Amino acid sequence: MEQKADTAQSFCANVTSLLQINSYDGTSISDLLTLKTLISFAGSAFTALAIIVLGFTISGLLRRKIKAVAQSHPSLDNTLFDFLANITRYAILAFTGLFVLNTFGIQTTSIIAVIGAAGLAIGLALQGTLSNVAAGVMIILFRPLKIGDFVELNNVSGTVMEITLNYTEMADMSNVRVIVPNSQVWGNTIKNYSSFSTRRAEWTFGVGYGVNLAEAEKVIMDTVMSDTRSHSDPVPFLQVNSLGASSVDFLMRVWCDAGDYFQYQADMKRKVKEALDDANISIPFPTRTVMVQSENGATISDDE
Repeated sequence: MEQKADTAQSFCANVTSLLQINSYDGTSISDLLTLKTLISFAGSAFTALAIIVLGFTISGLLRRKIKAVAQSHPSLDNTLFDFLANITRYAILAFTGLFVLNTFGIQTTSIIAVIGAAGLAIGLALQGTLSNVAAGVMIILFRPLKIGDFVELNNVSGTVMEITLNYTEMADMSNVRVIVPNSQVWGNTIKNYSSFSTRRAEWTFGVGYGVNLAEAEKVIMDTVMSDTRSHSDPVPFLQVNSLGASSVDFLMRVWCDAGDYFQYQADMKRKVKEALDDANISIPFPTRTVMVQSENGATISDDE
């Protein structure tokens, strides 16, 4: 009996000692178990819950408002405003988390320091990925290209289908999906053929040396400018550009709408060829003379 009593007494002493250990905000466990402390903790939990609900509500509301601005103004870039909306939402949620921790008396300074150190380590491990993200942010902010633009990136031409923080997606001329990392987009030359509403088409037309150049020039100019896609302003350019081995070459430059460029350029080559034929203006082509000597010493020539 005495042994049981000693065991019970020892157990009670251990419990009493445990309750006196400082564990929360400099107070002991026994102090935490008082009604006043429990009520205070419940109040903190209720406040934290209210902060969380308020944080998610405000972040969601601002996210929708920012996106609505881009949707109500077609001239604005949806990609940029989607990015700003997401950044705003996550920033508010981050501050919400800090407020919740402060509500329970937890010091957030050390937590922020740990997060910063972890972020540095992760950044060093993911340099390539983060360089794509950084380039994606620059692309979204400065907008050298946007969805729907026809561009040339890394010697690949195509239409921009999607811009994310990590990569830019294109559909090339054969409608093949092309993924380009943003670091290669931002770090290289970008040719954006959709930035301006007009483009300048250029052709070289060759005629024979015996042709009346004034007549040939008039046929070329009239044919090109009769097309409704040709712009008269700026003034078209047509002059003899070079004297080739077998032809006199005219250089023609005319402005047109950017959307008409490719088909317009192809159509004019055919139309000018047909107009020169109708005007009996020769279009020379390279010739070659082959000299063959027979066994009896006679020379045979053959023009190709």
